Amino acid sequence: MLKLSEIREKEIININNGERMGYVYDFELDLDKGIVVGIIIARTSKLLSLFGKSEDVVIYWDDVTKIGKDTILVDYDKDNV
Repeated sequence: MLKLSEIREKEIININNGERMGYVYDFELDLDKGIVVGIIIARTSKLLSLFGKSEDVVIYWDDVTKIGKDTILVDYDKDNV
């Protein structure tokens, strides 16, 4: 069994292009069903990084393909979100 705190320490890798997406910032939960719906990654825009602005990326739990020792592999295609 994995704790949510352990998942936050793993790096997210997109299997579509090998991109290192970052680390889990938060979780999207369905409290009625008691399940994790998705993971949220806060990504800082390179252009706006001086102002601390970030855009959140939501990766749905169905798109998580593998949780390893150090990484989480996801099948994320931003064009099909």
